[in-house]
Amino acid sequence: MIEIIGLISPFFGLIALGFAAGRLAPHPIGGLAWLNVFVIYIALPALFFQLLSKTPVEKLASVGFIASTTLATFVIFVVGFAVALLRSRGDVPASTIQGLAGAYGNIGYMGPGIALVALGPQAAVPVALIFCFDSVLHFVMAPLLMALGGGEKLSAPAMVRQVAIKIFTHPFIIATIVGVLGAVLKLQPPGPIERSLELLAGAAAPCALFAMGVTLALRPLKRVPPELFTIVPIKLILHPIVVWLVLVLAGPFDPVWVGCAMLLASLPTATNVFVIAQQYEVWVERASAVVLVTTVISVTTVTLLLYAISTGLVPTHPFSN
Repeated sequence: MIEIIGLISPFFGLIALGFAAGRLAPHPIGGLAWLNVFVIYIALPALFFQLLSKTPVEKLASVGFIASTTLATFVIFVVGFAVALLRSRGDVPASTIQGLAGAYGNIGYMGPGIALVALGPQAAVPVALIFCFDSVLHFVMAPLLMALGGGEKLSAPAMVRQVAIKIFTHPFIIATIVGVLGAVLKLQPPGPIERSLELLAGAAAPCALFAMGVTLALRPLKRVPPELFTIVPIKLILHPIVVWLVLVLAGPFDPVWVGCAMLLASLPTATNVFVIAQQYEVWVERASAVVLVTTVISVTTVTLLLYAISTGLVPTHPFSN
C-alpha cells in the first residue's frame, strides 16, 4: 500500500499544488486560458500521437474491448440519468448533466499520466481507445438529450452536424487518428520533431493536473447538493465495478487492459461536465461541486483500487479454470 501511495501521490499532489496556487494567487480564472490551450491542443495530443504511432497495428483493432468499455460507460450514464430523472420528476436537461457526472471521468487530464505510471507503457493503447470512444459517447448523448428535453432547439441535421464537428475537431481525437495512421504507415518523425514531441508529452500530465487544481480552487464549493450522495458512489465505485464485470464476461482481455479500464472508470468527474453544464445553462453550480467533491474523494478510492489491482485482489479472469 505504501508503494501505491508513493506512486499516485505526486499526481494528486500536483492537483493540490494547483489548488493552493489558485487560492493564494489573486488571479482570475481567465488567466488559465493559455495553459489550457497548451494542454488541450498541444501537449496531450503530442502524448497521444507518441503512444499510438509506436503501437503494433493489431492492438489498435480491439473491437471487443472497445465495445465492452463503451457499453459499461453507457450503462452507468443510463443509471445516473434514470435516478436523476426520477428524483427531478422529468427534468431531462438536469438529468443529462447528472448522468454525465456519473459516467464522464477525467480520463483526458488525469488518465494518461496515472495509467502509464501505475500500469506501464502497455496501458497506452487502452487509454487512447477508451478516451476516444467514451468521448464520442458523451459528445452524442449531451446534445441529443438536450434537444429531446427542450434544452436546445436544433433540427436533426443541425444536431448531427454539431456532434460530428465536436468529434472530429477534438484535438485528442485528431491526434489519435493521426497516431493510428502513423502506426499503420510505420512513420518515424525526424529526430528534432521526435525530441519536440517527447518534451511536449512529458509536460502534458503535470500541466494538466496543475491547471485542474487551479480550476477547482477558483470554483469554491458553496453548498453540498443532495444529488452528490448518489452521483459520487456511481462515479467512483459503481463505474469501475460495472466496467470490470462487462470485461470479465466479454473477455478474456489482457490483465493490464482490464486494470487500465477500471482505473479510468474510477477517476473523478471530468471538468468538461461543468463546461457542458455552462454551455446549456443547466445545473452549473452543482456540476462544479460534483467535480470538486469527486476529485477529493478519489484520492482514497483510486489509491485503494490501484492497490487491489496490483495485489491481485481484483481477478481479471475470474471465470477461467
